[in-house]
Amino acid sequence: MSKPKIIRAEWDAEASVWVATSDDVPGLITEAETCDALVKKLQVMIPELLEANGATVDSDDIPFQLLSELTAVAHRKAC
Repeated sequence: MSKPKIIRAEWDAEASVWVATSDDVPGLITEAETCDALVKKLQVMIPELLEANGATVDSDDIPFQLLSELTAVAHRKAC
């Protein structure tokens, strides 16, 4: 199996969506409201974009790793 493509997902709080990009998959930029929905979109988009860019793919299965980043605030209760 080939090395996984690295996909980065960042939470856009203003738009309330996960935004995915990748240096390993040229042209990839997409968004979804949940990580599960994002993965489903990526499973379709990654092979399509690699083929459109003429990338050599070793098999029908293209592994990818989704790295997500979310910044949040935790509030402690007043004593």
